[in-house]
Amino acid sequence: MGKRVGVLMGGWGEEREISLKTGEAVVAALESRGHHVTRIFAGPGLDRALRAAELDVAFIALHGRMGEDGRVQGLLELLELPYTGSGVLASALAMNKPMAKKLFRLHNLPTPLGYRVGREDAARALELHGDLGFPCVVKPACGGSSVGLALVREPEALAPAVAQACRFGGGALVERFVAGREVTVGILGDTVLGSCEIATPREGFDYDAKYKGGSRYFLPPRLSATRVANVEALALGAYRALGCRGYARVDLLCSDTENDVVLEVNTLPGFTPTSLMPKIAAQAGLDFPELVERVLALATRDEAGVTDAPAVAPATAAPEPRRAVS
Repeated sequence: MGKRVGVLMGGWGEEREISLKTGEAVVAALESRGHHVTRIFAGPGLDRALRAAELDVAFIALHGRMGEDGRVQGLLELLELPYTGSGVLASALAMNKPMAKKLFRLHNLPTPLGYRVGREDAARALELHGDLGFPCVVKPACGGSSVGLALVREPEALAPAVAQACRFGGGALVERFVAGREVTVGILGDTVLGSCEIATPREGFDYDAKYKGGSRYFLPPRLSATRVANVEALALGAYRALGCRGYARVDLLCSDTENDVVLEVNTLPGFTPTSLMPKIAAQAGLDFPELVERVLALATRDEAGVTDAPAVAPATAAPEPRRAVS
C-alpha cells in the first residue's frame, strides 16, 4: 500500500526555482513507486495546507532559508507529522555555517579558518579581516546553492562582497581560500553512500557552475583509495557532529598539500536525477526512484511529546471580584 505523501516544494527564498525542480522530480519518483502524492507549495498558510492534506508523511523538497533551517521542521513536529531529513536542531545548525564550523572544531574536524561579519559591520570588513589574507571566499552565513558566493582577490573588493552576502540574511562568512579538489560525500542513514569530485572551468563551485553546466564529475574522486577513505570519514564525522539523520551531502576541499577540510553539510541537497546526491547513489547501484524510496523510509520526527501537554483551554472572561460584606 502506498503512503499519502506531501512533497513540500517552492518556499520563500532565492532557492525557490531549484526547490520546484527537486519537488517535481521527487513527485514523479514517488508516483512511480505507487505512493499517493500531494504537492504542497510552501508559503503563507503552509500549516493550513498541511492539515487539509491529511498526510502520512512529508517529503521536504525545500532548499535554503525557511525550508532547510529548522523552521518548517518545527512546524511538522507540532503537527506530529513524520518528515524526511534532519530534525529541527541539526537543520538549524547546518544552515548556520559559522555555528557549524564551531562544532566541527569541537569534534576535531578540520575546516577553513574564517569569521562572521554582521550586516552592521559590512563597511568594516577589511578592518576585521586581520591577517587572514587574500584570496578569500565570502558567502552568506546562512544559505545554500552557492548563492551570493564570491572569491575575493583584492582588499578593495572585500567590503562589497560582504555587503552582497549579507543581503541574504544572517550576515556573511569570510573564509581563507583553500586551493584543491572539491569533493562531496553522500550519506544515507548513518552510512556513506559514496563520493564525487567536481571539476569546474573556474575556481569555486558557484551557482552558475552548479546549475548552468560546464562542470565535470568524477566518481569516485581522482584521489588515492586512502585519501578517499579519509575524506568520507571526515564527512561522516561532520554529519554526526551536527546530529543529522536521514540523508545529507557533505562538501569538502582536498588541498594540494594533502590536507582535507570540511566546508559544510547540506541537510536537504538538490534531488533531481542530475543532482550530485543522485549521481553518487547511481554509482552505488541505486536508481533515482529507489533512492527517493530509501529517503522516504527514513522519515521520522523528534517525538517531542506534544500530545502529553495539556490542551490549551479557550480564554474566558475573568470573574467579577466579590465585594466584601460589611
